[in-house]
Amino acid sequence: MEIITPRLYSWVTDLEEQALQQAHRCASLPVVTGHVALMPDAHFGMGATVGSVIPTQNAIIPSAVGVDVGCGMAALRTDLHADDLPDSLDGMLGHITKAIPAGVGRGHDVKGRRTKETTTSRALDRWLSLNEPPETVKGDLLAKARSQFGTLGSGNHFFEVCLDEQDRVWLFLHSGSRGVGNVLATRHISRAGRLAQHVADAPRDPTLMWFLQGSPDFAAYIADMTWSQAYAFANREAMLTSALDVFTTFVRRGKEVERVNCHHNYANRETHVVDGVEREMWITRKGAIRAGKGDLGLIPGSMGTRSYVVKGLGNVESWQSCSHGAGRRMSRSEAKRQFTSKDLRLQMEGRAWQSDMAEKLIDEIPSAYKDIDEVMFAQRDLVEIVHTLRQILNYKGT
Repeated sequence: MEIITPRLYSWVTDLEEQALQQAHRCASLPVVTGHVALMPDAHFGMGATVGSVIPTQNAIIPSAVGVDVGCGMAALRTDLHADDLPDSLDGMLGHITKAIPAGVGRGHDVKGRRTKETTTSRALDRWLSLNEPPETVKGDLLAKARSQFGTLGSGNHFFEVCLDEQDRVWLFLHSGSRGVGNVLATRHISRAGRLAQHVADAPRDPTLMWFLQGSPDFAAYIADMTWSQAYAFANREAMLTSALDVFTTFVRRGKEVERVNCHHNYANRETHVVDGVEREMWITRKGAIRAGKGDLGLIPGSMGTRSYVVKGLGNVESWQSCSHGAGRRMSRSEAKRQFTSKDLRLQMEGRAWQSDMAEKLIDEIPSAYKDIDEVMFAQRDLVEIVHTLRQILNYKGT
């Protein structure tokens, strides 16, 4: 860990200048309490730096949470081992794509799903009965939330089948609050940006504008944010259950043994020590997961590399946090300039994946991401590794 300034601590080994300047701007905000912590996978992002942990007291910064509110990882371990699996999982991809739709804007056919009740539709009904949508989620937006519940999304969101160090079979996925979370977050980020024009100590970058606790804007944002986070968590739970049904049907055996589910784009009210005094604050983790003492978390590499199940060490200087993945080392456009579909095929050799869509997946090539082993070494004071996972099937949305 390096103390760059009293207000900026870093676990990064290769942070680009653009991201560093962005982190400095965030750390200098008057509503930040203590210091901003940069995780080993930190890189430039929209608004705040991806891979940053931002403590604020009596204020919240919508862009620091981001537009994929509640995005995170979920995984379950089965009672199966590699020897229980068929020689190839290629045939399973088609079943997974039907059970878990993926891609920009993709959702379930809600009308068709209602005609034939499914495990996912029942899970959604139960969840909505316990988590009434805020007033802002109605009409077309509620319909979107219904259709996209139990779906993956696009970009770096994925579903995988993995083996751990004992060749035990895991199901592993990455997704968030889908379109409903994006719409709600975008509204609040825009509102904060407009508010910056009328606030004396507003940041130079209006995307870093905050809402003060006690204001109507703050209350409205917290209501939408917490509901979106809960929706994202339930969305991952539903997909894991659906994927397990597909997987065990395909291999004709198996059951769940344990499950882990964690956010990495979210804000939460927590108590931490600042200058020797316990304070209740908002901790915003943008591309970071909670790593309190004993907390289980999930840290993926990239498609084609290892992922990890970890246990938090409760490091106070990181605000009890760690990285959320490998982190990009180049933009999507740069990856498309540097690599070809042939490069991607070589790096994905030996795995079941959407090889027929290689041209569309070039920007997700493992070489576009930081080395996950370097990331894990850099945060050895933040987490301990519980399981090391290697993927044997990868499915992404495009």
